Amino acid sequence: MIETITFGCRLNALESAAMQARASEAGLVDAVLVNTCAVTGEAVRQARQAIRRAHRDNPARPIVVAGCAVQTDPAAFAAMPEIARVLGNAEKREARSYREGARVQVGDIDRVMREAPLPATTIAGHTRAFVEIQNGCDHRCTFCIIPYGRGNSRSVPLADVVARVRALAEAGYAEVVLTGVDITAWGIDLGDDARLGTLVRAILRAVPELKRLRLSSIDSVEADGELLAAIAGEERLMPYLHLSLQHGDDLILKRMKRRHSRADALGFVTDVRRLRPDVAFGADIIAGFPTETEAAFANALSLVDDCDLTTLHVFPFSPRPGTPAARMPQVAGDVIRERAERLRAKGAAAFAAHLAAEAGKVRPLLVERGGIGRTPQFTPATIAAPPGALIAARIIGRNERGLIAEAA
Repeated sequence: MIETITFGCRLNALESAAMQARASEAGLVDAVLVNTCAVTGEAVRQARQAIRRAHRDNPARPIVVAGCAVQTDPAAFAAMPEIARVLGNAEKREARSYREGARVQVGDIDRVMREAPLPATTIAGHTRAFVEIQNGCDHRCTFCIIPYGRGNSRSVPLADVVARVRALAEAGYAEVVLTGVDITAWGIDLGDDARLGTLVRAILRAVPELKRLRLSSIDSVEADGELLAAIAGEERLMPYLHLSLQHGDDLILKRMKRRHSRADALGFVTDVRRLRPDVAFGADIIAGFPTETEAAFANALSLVDDCDLTTLHVFPFSPRPGTPAARMPQVAGDVIRERAERLRAKGAAAFAAHLAAEAGKVRPLLVERGGIGRTPQFTPATIAAPPGALIAARIIGRNERGLIAEAA
């Protein structure tokens, strides 16, 4: 059998399904596919550890390794004797890469100018389906290695995205998630003035049978007017936005080379709440970015309350070789860890407050595996219902996993 080990983002998970399909097309019947992430040094370390473990468990089983960590540092993986094939982010999508050619196939990702739709659009065991609409990133935040692993921003054409979503809805999926590296950049490279809001409204218009459409992480400074109009007027567009904020201090944001200020972030959430009062927000925040003082960190911490965030993804800063931030004055490791813990505690308190505010409400839940449903605001709720069911549920309590609900 083909085993797949995935690290990192939802796009990577979707690509892993495509890798498995391509490897099967190539005739592999027994192999381990490892799809790596490069966003932090810890993600790279975990991937290398998983590769060694897989080899120890079955030395005769070939291991094919691909993904962003491979794309950004192919030599490091080529030097690992446990690996049978090393594939770049473009090469991992091609069946021939798994059966022919050199052991190491990692091309120049910046030469990839067009994003073809992925051959696989579902992830085994998931009741939500994911559709890639975009790949790569044109921005060069000083901490981020991902543009070097993904290349420049490339949009999947509108007609291809709509066709994929329609096929999934017809196959019975109640919810589709639009995903990519920088999805609010969708359409810029297509040359027809289309933006993410255009795509969202086209999907909802063309696929009326789709019950729920969700966005993955967005960059609020890129949100276009059509997207805001869709958030305000399209009930099937789910009222949860995960924001790539990264920090709450203006000087740190400048040193990160982000394109928004603290005021921009606050203004965006205020505007969206006015348009869609039931919206909830999550965010990515980095702790311990180079030169971060205690006062600067306090601005990151207070952003949770000021933006009324319900969920946080906290990243302790990890210097990535080759990025400008790696050459800046670093914060001590113990300080980074302590600040990350304070951010996580703040996020946990915010999530608990959100759960408490849900008591007694009736929410439509899409049920996933393990008896967990998701509200439109993406809050998990324990409920006795089969996977794939979309049911109205009353919130009757909470536990360590989130909400507790029963059929309304």
